[in-house]
Amino acid sequence: MNLPVKFNDNRSVYSWAMYDWANSAFATTIMAAVLPIFYSTVAAGGLSGQMASSYWGYTNTVSMLLIAVLAPMLGAIADYRRAKIKFLTWFMMLGALFTGLLYFIGAGQWLLASVFYILARVGFSGSNIFYDSLLPYLARNDDINRISTFGYALGYLGGGLLLVINFIMIIKPELLGITDSLSGTRLSFVSVALWWSIFSLPLLRNVQEPALSNGKVIGKNAISAGFSNLRSTFRQIRKFRETFLFLIAFWLYNDGIGTIIVMAVIFGTEIGIGQIHLYGAILAVQFIGIPFTLLFGRLAIRITAKRAIYLGLIIYSIISVFGYFMQTALHFWILAITVGIVQGGTQALSRSLFAQMTPQSRAAEFFGFFDVSQKFSGMIGPALFGLVGQWMHSSRLGIIALVVFFIGGMFMLEKVRLPDGIEAARQADLAALSENN
Repeated sequence: MNLPVKFNDNRSVYSWAMYDWANSAFATTIMAAVLPIFYSTVAAGGLSGQMASSYWGYTNTVSMLLIAVLAPMLGAIADYRRAKIKFLTWFMMLGALFTGLLYFIGAGQWLLASVFYILARVGFSGSNIFYDSLLPYLARNDDINRISTFGYALGYLGGGLLLVINFIMIIKPELLGITDSLSGTRLSFVSVALWWSIFSLPLLRNVQEPALSNGKVIGKNAISAGFSNLRSTFRQIRKFRETFLFLIAFWLYNDGIGTIIVMAVIFGTEIGIGQIHLYGAILAVQFIGIPFTLLFGRLAIRITAKRAIYLGLIIYSIISVFGYFMQTALHFWILAITVGIVQGGTQALSRSLFAQMTPQSRAAEFFGFFDVSQKFSGMIGPALFGLVGQWMHSSRLGIIALVVFFIGGMFMLEKVRLPDGIEAARQADLAALSENN
């Protein structure tokens, strides 16, 4: 049995990257920009601004907890069967469905809005497990940073373009024949569902399912095999010392990044920053992120991916400190632009760094753990933000607390020896090839 064949043709690479274009509409309109304001002012309109922020934080925590529990099992099952793209499709459909259903949320229905968002985000995050797990098959080590950052840059462009349309639907609804801003907001949820579904088609049509890593299909015993493989993975991943250390580092600093993404707009709403400024600043993040994500890919070649990530985390630490003192729309704009400079590059290089230290024979399984790290970290930050806000009657201390995550992440990242991690993954694949032959 041969190891999975890499897809090095441009058609597969571009089709794979188009999924970033497709699902980034959810990240921008639903997670970051439109839904947080709708949640605060309509769904939770009867609550105080601080309580709406706290409930939004708890909602994100629950969604991350669910996917964190599911991710390792799903990754293990997908590695036992030719199921990566099939699972991606199912989770994409789940996410798009409940995103569209947000259209029906009425005033005061914050609990139903939370449930729909949780299910939609489970679909978003679950599909990303299998999307990310395809990266090691698509890219060689010498171009993996370039392809990963290209996907993120394309995501910024796609998510940004739809956000422009949604921005017009909400701020100037009459230009598109929409009756009012609230109707425009509801229709923006439907637009995300359609955008996500339609632009997923290139990947589903043009990217092949990777070959089986273990040479057999499990069939009816897939779930039990998945749990068995999960137990094995908990033991095995610790043997990959550098990969395991990187997961701890990523778990720490991604908590800060994820919290900033999902809590920034609702915090801006809480302190009274106007809707136009909030939408405009988030839109700026999208388009600033395109060139700077690509720049980070080039920067990784010059100074290494680890050092480029360090740079991003130092800037994030500064953002957290400045965020504590944020008062005006200008402050929000400055912070948003700075986030746009570092966000995509830091996340894309983290994905490619992990992919280089991942055995191809266990790609979906290891990326399931990568996603668990992402989801467990994404669970603690919003919960901390919500609890601090509820206890202290202000969310500012929750912002400055994020510095701890960035500093801790840098400390652990320093301990990762990338060449050793790459070599360990290569040896594992050679051992798998020898065993299966």
